[in-house]
Amino acid sequence: MIIELYTAATPNGYKVSIALEELQLKYKVKKIELSKGTQREDWFLRLNPNGRIPVLKHGEEVIFDSGAILYYLANKYNKLIPNSEIERIKVIQWLMFQMSGIGPMQGQANVFYRYLDEKIPIAISRYQNECRRLYEVLDKQLEGRKWICDDYSIADIANWCWVRVYFWAGINLDGLDNLKRWMNKMENRPACIRGVDVPKRDTSKKLVKNVKKIIQT
Repeated sequence: MIIELYTAATPNGYKVSIALEELQLKYKVKKIELSKGTQREDWFLRLNPNGRIPVLKHGEEVIFDSGAILYYLANKYNKLIPNSEIERIKVIQWLMFQMSGIGPMQGQANVFYRYLDEKIPIAISRYQNECRRLYEVLDKQLEGRKWICDDYSIADIANWCWVRVYFWAGINLDGLDNLKRWMNKMENRPACIRGVDVPKRDTSKKLVKNVKKIIQT
């Protein structure tokens, strides 16, 4: 069965490419040109009415939203998620922690700190401080643990894809030793190394220019 991944070089896109690499599945990459507005074209909106990447097409099944795709893959292949119901819920709660917390807050920190020409100090500090608080929650959870939950899971993949680019939002990691240790382990996983190279990303200058264009449209 053919797996098609409609994606772009973003943290949410990387979540799925890493999961596919961890599961050692063959898949075709369909690169979505966000700066050109491809995600708003009718054909793409039929895959995801929300007009966002990533989207996974698995045979006749079409799944959008990175968290939903991660759960779909983990559940279907019975990997990257525990068998026990309560242990599954623990993984899902940390997946939701990223989806509802780190992702949105760091996304806004990126916009106000990195992309907007007019700097608004109160907005920058608001989102950077909230990101730092969420990082501290992760750091506490990782105390005495190798992974966020007992075993490596989609919770690790989801959170790492955002935390790994902390510097882009100007977030300070001083004192977060558990988080740094975990990040180092993630960075050295072969599937993570391969996954963050799908698709090939733009250079920094081009990236900033393209993101500004997306924000303004």
